[in-house]
Amino acid sequence: MHVGNVADFNEQFLGERLSDGPAAPGRWFPGRRSAGVGREDAGREGAERRAQRLRQAHHYAGLAVGYGPDPAALVLPAEVDRAWIDWLARELDWGPVELYSGIAPGETVARALAARPALAERLATGPDPVLFWGRTADRGEGPELEAVRRYEAKDAAHGLFAELAPDHPGVRVPHQEPAAGFRRAARGLAARAARGRTTVIKSPYGVGGYGTTVVTPAEVVRAGGARALLRRLVREDVLPSGGTLLLEEFVDDGKAGAGRLRDLTFDAVIGADGRVHPVGVGEMTVDGTRYQGVTVGPGAVPPGAAATAERFGRAVGERLAAAGHRGWYDVDFVTDQERRLAPTETNLRLTGPAIAFVLRHRLDEVRGPGHLVRTLDAMPLGARLPQEALHGHLDRLRPSCARLGATLLPLIVTAGHEPEPTVGLALAARSVEALDAAEALLGAANHALGRLFEALR
Repeated sequence: MHVGNVADFNEQFLGERLSDGPAAPGRWFPGRRSAGVGREDAGREGAERRAQRLRQAHHYAGLAVGYGPDPAALVLPAEVDRAWIDWLARELDWGPVELYSGIAPGETVARALAARPALAERLATGPDPVLFWGRTADRGEGPELEAVRRYEAKDAAHGLFAELAPDHPGVRVPHQEPAAGFRRAARGLAARAARGRTTVIKSPYGVGGYGTTVVTPAEVVRAGGARALLRRLVREDVLPSGGTLLLEEFVDDGKAGAGRLRDLTFDAVIGADGRVHPVGVGEMTVDGTRYQGVTVGPGAVPPGAAATAERFGRAVGERLAAAGHRGWYDVDFVTDQERRLAPTETNLRLTGPAIAFVLRHRLDEVRGPGHLVRTLDAMPLGARLPQEALHGHLDRLRPSCARLGATLLPLIVTAGHEPEPTVGLALAARSVEALDAAEALLGAANHALGRLFEALR
């Protein structure tokens, strides 16, 4: 039984809660008045941002369809048409699936379940295990939750990486320094820019790229200095409005964007007995600092890099297990000019890559081994579409993908009517070339939607 509690997991780490009342004043900019924003406007702005984050998390919770290989029930916060589940059931050879969708508009799943005792009872007493995106306080306190709260923090993860790296050739840990408060962060950023250094600015907690940004010395100059740049990043909701920031060395691969291996993930599961069970290594697609998808399967990552990531990732998992964590985790890396791996964070929960690994396992199980899977979590659409129209659009593309040797699987189907509409998809094939061709086909067809609607005006 798969429960899409992405928003609940995120809420426990974000500085401004997703769905409670007005945000508390930030410690950097009390009441945001220094930015020329009154208290009432700041509260309204905070509420709008929280609502947007909640909505985005509920869209992403569509990935609950891939928590496990054969779901008995899906509990989704956003409304999902049954046709999507039937599509996946045919392709993945699922049995009957109960669907409970649209249960949490404007709130977290935990609050929604508290108001729906029959559904909560169904989850608590059903014969099937219940899989969540991640551990939250409503599932009980204890060492597992303590481990999540500790090592989801990017400074704690960095400390763990630094302890382990000396025993792992091929792994280098980027330098990181904390800056407690706005003034120290601005001074540190200015000093690094003056030395010509690009800086990765991180909030200790962040999800999906929120709270992390890369700043070049030129950007500091164009903004009118480090203080002005930090104020703008807070105003644009790139960074949170208070607390400690982490200033981290930017790892340059020398030829970013030129086809070189850049962003990797190692995924594994820690069993109830504390043993680490590796799942695999994948190559992620990252736009700036925002995760967009992953490719997993045979040959997706060169053997040497995969082996280095697995050895280090297993060592991280053993420490997470000793701290109390159980379940899925991953370690993310970037590569430097010498092809060394630089670990950047660990996630103690299900992840976007986890879904790709599960889908690959299921397809290998029902269709034979050898699949590669590529997830595309936020493919832009050229026009806003309700689910019925989006289903028709993708259904027309399904045979074309099949002729290219790729299976099309819809995953995130509720964001097609956002102001910037997107759809989340997976493609499965037996070669990278087939994945590339199908992705190009989908991208062109999605973009063409805009021209179609222009012609109807």
